[in-house]
Amino acid sequence: MFRRVLGKTLGFVGYTIQYGCIAHCAFEYIGEFVVCSGPSMEPTIINHDVVFSERMSRHLCKIQKGDIVIAKSPYDPNMNICKRVIGLEGDKVCTSSPSDLFKTHTYVPKGHVWLEGDNLRNSTDSRSYGPIPYALIRGRVCLKLWPPHSFGTLSESPTKRIIKTQSDSD
Repeated sequence: MFRRVLGKTLGFVGYTIQYGCIAHCAFEYIGEFVVCSGPSMEPTIINHDVVFSERMSRHLCKIQKGDIVIAKSPYDPNMNICKRVIGLEGDKVCTSSPSDLFKTHTYVPKGHVWLEGDNLRNSTDSRSYGPIPYALIRGRVCLKLWPPHSFGTLSESPTKRIIKTQSDSD
């Protein structure tokens, strides 16, 4: 009797560990579901929208200008941020707000990206904390899942702050 109970218990523990490892690998290397909060990505992503963030682009270094990404916050590593990629390493980006009379620019350093929210007036982004290291990117948002009426791929930036360079068209 004891052997049978022990055998079933160990079998259950073994299956639990196997499924836990499969789930970990799926969430770490394939993608995850993310509930977005805050107004910084409005009107593209509204508070409490659910999106799917795929991880393969990050691992293959395939993040492009215009992509929406989930990244670790440079202020608080326990918090994730959802922002749009405005510039990649070597790009010249505008660092001033849309209402500024005089525009200032900077270059994105090697191994970094420039992130901004679509709601420029209500977003803490690279204009506040500067370019972020590529390693802080967790994944690329590819689908909006909730609410059901807005299911699908995400639209282009409503701010039109993404500057296409000659190398982008090659």
